[in-house]
Amino acid sequence: MSAGPRRVAVDRLRRAVRGTRAWGRAAWPGRVGALPDFLVIGGQRCGTTSLHHYLAAHPDVRAATGKELQFFSLHFGRGQRWYRAHFPPAAAGRRSFEASPYYLFHPSVPARVAGLLPEARFVALLRDPVERAYSHYLHTRSYGVEPLGFAAALTAEPQRLADALRDGPDTPAAHHALRNFSYTARGRYAEQLDRWFAALPRERLHVVRSEDLYADPATVYAGVLRFLGLAPFTPDAFARHTRRADTGPSQLTAELRAELAAGFAPHNARLADLLGWSRTW
Repeated sequence: MSAGPRRVAVDRLRRAVRGTRAWGRAAWPGRVGALPDFLVIGGQRCGTTSLHHYLAAHPDVRAATGKELQFFSLHFGRGQRWYRAHFPPAAAGRRSFEASPYYLFHPSVPARVAGLLPEARFVALLRDPVERAYSHYLHTRSYGVEPLGFAAALTAEPQRLADALRDGPDTPAAHHALRNFSYTARGRYAEQLDRWFAALPRERLHVVRSEDLYADPATVYAGVLRFLGLAPFTPDAFARHTRRADTGPSQLTAELRAELAAGFAPHNARLADLLGWSRTW
């Protein structure tokens, strides 16, 4: 078995074990935990794994049983008890959370979250959409899911998504396409934030540029802690965490980069207006 399919198999096994254990805890009265106090909602390939590590290191924070529970996107039908089984019981002075980058993008998630977590807070990381798109492509390709070159995958994206969404956004085909082939769609951040701001008050969602987290993690982390009402804390290290290393020559040519940047420009301008930012990318 090659590296890509092997990673897919290992990830599926890990998720299956975690989900089965949650079913077991959910079956016993009183065995499930409290709902989370905050969520890291995305975006994908924007530094959420690193932020997850930094937040989980805080002494007053307890993470869920694993990253990317995907309850509000993939597993909402499993019910609240299954979700709560991934969290510890409520404890004074302690906060719990999970991080699922698909939440920012999937259109059904904001309303579901608003209904179940009416007091929670949310953190979103946004990266240069050109860099994010190519990183997403490499990630999908590393799992053996993407057979096309980068330029061809970008050309195929609109039809792939349209075909998959014919029966709505919550079918297996839709989830497969939305998670794997949404290279440019996920970089149109203002569209996604519009859905979230329509479902909950803006002051409950903190948006950070990924590049700022990479350049000055201590300052950005301190700002996230203030937003979440957590005491100041400095982890032992602000190492970057990623599940994929880039290998081989880049397919993001100067010409393709310029074309993508031009396509994203109006969306970035609208994002700056939406958030009151003086700059995006």
